[in-house]
Amino acid sequence: MKPRGDFSRGFGLTGLTKYIRPGYIPHNAEAILAFLTETLLANDKKEYASEVVDDALRLTRSALPDEVLSVLWLAATRGYFDPQDDGFGIRAWLERIAEACLPLTGQDRAIEPSAGDEDLRPDLQPAVLAELDTVADTLSKEAVTAFGAPPLPTLVPALEAAVPVLGADLAFRLFLRAIKAYFVPISPTQLAHIEEIGERLGYHEYVVHDDGLNT
Repeated sequence: MKPRGDFSRGFGLTGLTKYIRPGYIPHNAEAILAFLTETLLANDKKEYASEVVDDALRLTRSALPDEVLSVLWLAATRGYFDPQDDGFGIRAWLERIAEACLPLTGQDRAIEPSAGDEDLRPDLQPAVLAELDTVADTLSKEAVTAFGAPPLPTLVPALEAAVPVLGADLAFRLFLRAIKAYFVPISPTQLAHIEEIGERLGYHEYVVHDDGLNT
């Protein structure tokens, strides 16, 4: 896997879901898959594709229930595309994304995501949960009332459940994606804490701000 600090913009599945919104791509599964792979081809495809495959498999192989995975996906795309509308269960959809991106990695088969402390970062999980708690009320409200988006009343519990299961890295990026998608206001103090978590995870400084925080 490419070192986190080498990515100067959002990476992995969370780095691509920002594009899944009106004005970018048609509202159907095949168009979205084609767009994702074309976007990867326009970038450093092997490294970015590997991160997408790893995220997708980490989600689908996790112990999180389908209902939680669905909420996490819908939040990352602000509800623009629900794979169930095209006949995909959430795990089947994530597997399909992994399959579509795998050829771009240069590998014949995906490497199963590991689940060691280095990946889960238990030392940072409390910090991620703490920052989620600081925006929980506002995020919960926006996830239900956002114009043009389906209500997601269980978004905050889904993000909380993701932290110990998926680890600090992916859970933090899903949290970032959610607060950006719903344009949740972030105070200077909150921003400093978020930037510190990103730094401790080894992210490039631009990753936290990619696609815009509401500061």
